[in-house]
Amino acid sequence: MKLLAITSCPNGIAHTYMAAEKLAKAAEKLGHEIKVETQGSIGVENELTAEEIQAADGIIITADKVVDKRRFQGKKVLEAPVADGINKPEELIEQFESGDVPVYGDQAPTETQSIDQVKQERKQKQNPLYRNLMNGVSYMIPFVVVGGLLIALSLAIGGEPTEKGLVIPEDSLWKSILDVGAASFTFMVPILAGFIAMSIADRPGLAPGMIGGYIAANGSFYGSEAGAGFIGGIIAGFLAGYIAKGIKQIKVPAIIQPIMPILVIPLISSVIVAVIFIFILGQPIAALMEGLSAWLQSMQGASKILLALILGAMIAFDMGGPFNKVAFLFGAAMIGEGHTYIMGAIAVAICTPPLGLGLATLVNKKKYAKEEQEAGKAALAMGLVGITEGAIPLAARDPFRVIPSIMIGSMVGAVVAMLTNVTDNVPHGGPIVAVFQAVGNVPMFFVAILIGMVVTAFTVNILKKPVEE
Repeated sequence: MKLLAITSCPNGIAHTYMAAEKLAKAAEKLGHEIKVETQGSIGVENELTAEEIQAADGIIITADKVVDKRRFQGKKVLEAPVADGINKPEELIEQFESGDVPVYGDQAPTETQSIDQVKQERKQKQNPLYRNLMNGVSYMIPFVVVGGLLIALSLAIGGEPTEKGLVIPEDSLWKSILDVGAASFTFMVPILAGFIAMSIADRPGLAPGMIGGYIAANGSFYGSEAGAGFIGGIIAGFLAGYIAKGIKQIKVPAIIQPIMPILVIPLISSVIVAVIFIFILGQPIAALMEGLSAWLQSMQGASKILLALILGAMIAFDMGGPFNKVAFLFGAAMIGEGHTYIMGAIAVAICTPPLGLGLATLVNKKKYAKEEQEAGKAALAMGLVGITEGAIPLAARDPFRVIPSIMIGSMVGAVVAMLTNVTDNVPHGGPIVAVFQAVGNVPMFFVAILIGMVVTAFTVNILKKPVEE
């Protein structure tokens, strides 16, 4: 068969390309041709052409983001989470061999599919709320990264030590760079809300989502000193998206239809979202954010340790999955609120699983097959640049021993970072962030990583059994 595929994950970094590689290898093994389009953080690569789509026997879409399927009208299309592209590539391809794939635009079941099977498959598809949220997060992250790096670099290079800490002189070039970094942060919440709404309602949702996000981030609209923050942005995005989607479904005369997506839907949706936020939701959510900020500032000792344990466990548990992304989003959002120590703990937890497992394969080779040893080397490289997913190949082979081990290592590393006030100004992890001077208390950052690595390697090597010759 001639198959096509699209892979895409929220961050557009690791899962996107791992799924593409696994699908390519599985197709080759099963004797089929496949071309994979990746929709990563760099944009669309290896784009599918109209001729290739026309000649294809089917299309596999493994994505945790919304993918435009209009070009696949009339073709067999199989949708699955990006994790299935990594862990079950052969099963996905085998569904085309058996004919158990619906035609896009014609959702009637095939001869070998019952209606109950179709309903069951739809239930198993990824939660749309999570998918829409991650779509917003994927577009938000570059703004946080740029803002955080510019602020960190300006303070590190242009800052002068005073009693109040590092201060940049007003007439310095680095003050302008600091202001640009701060400006980048102001886009964070509107972008998050806008692309959540766009994921739900397509382009008509973008303007009301961004407007709602801007209102959520600016407490002046509803008489609050603090804005509603990232929680307000998420709520504004979903609110705008579903309002726009609801208006789209209203039947209107044919003469009005052309102006609906560019005028009527954005206008009405924006007004409704603005009214709801200004007069109903804004102040309560802002008060919630102020309470959250006050609670985080008051944390000391045991409460800080508990937060680090929870975040470390979530980051490592599914290595880039929903739990990981929730913890990551919390840390990224707290950068904008000034709580960079939370991202500091997460930054350590992010790289500990691949680095720890890589170390384990080097220390005790007898407990790892040749393939696992090679995967360990790759994991080390991926850990250095903060890609937790580097641990997946080793975890997939022995999840009941590996996953608890990496969770323990990440939890310990996160606790060390939290207690020593390691900070991180960008939503990323691993030694790479220290290279860009985004980390505060660099020595303890590396100490925390090293301790997490050793704990992970020691634990997994205690639990694992030697490989049978």
